[in-house]
Amino acid sequence: MKVGIIRFPGSNCDRDVFHALELAGGQPSYIWWNQRNLSDFEAIVIPGGFSYGDYVRAGAIAAITPIIDGVKEIVKEEKPVLGICNGAQILAEVGLVPGVFTTNSNAKFICKWTELKVKTKRTPFTSMYQQNEVIKMPIAHAEGRYYNDEMEKLQDQDQIVLAFASENPNGSLEAVTGVCNENGLVCAIMPHPERASERILGSVDGLKFFKGMLKKL
Repeated sequence: MKVGIIRFPGSNCDRDVFHALELAGGQPSYIWWNQRNLSDFEAIVIPGGFSYGDYVRAGAIAAITPIIDGVKEIVKEEKPVLGICNGAQILAEVGLVPGVFTTNSNAKFICKWTELKVKTKRTPFTSMYQQNEVIKMPIAHAEGRYYNDEMEKLQDQDQIVLAFASENPNGSLEAVTGVCNENGLVCAIMPHPERASERILGSVDGLKFFKGMLKKL
């Protein structure tokens, strides 16, 4: 159950993810952006933060680093890959999940707790939730507004993972805030499950994201 956590210059949620993975029973290890061979790992998490200062746009510079070649190989091997916040932006930037995460409709950074609806449980990450279960996790982003010009296809293929349950704080199309690739093994979400992994934090709803991933391994 060895899980790699990718570190870019500007990542700032890597330690939080490390702790959450330990709580879930995993064996996390950090990996730097310039490593290509990820064959030792059974799963990969790309954590949140501001990789390379989000210059150009969020995830754009991280998307051309050597480790992305390794991530693409992991995807070909059908091992789970989870991108959280900036990690979700990176996965969208390199085309491993459909659509884009762009500037919030209010053009401001939003940091708040949100209620989310689990739209599918066919991914490893959501396998321990109930269909349409409402869970509580925080968001913290300036470029989290989801857009895809093929929403009907996304729905037909059951690739919507999470949606805002009540308010739509960033203006995402149809309130979508998490999507996956066609086989469900690559998942990109804007909310932070690692920040909802212990009761002292205000919620444990996010811990199942990591437990579900580890259960798949």
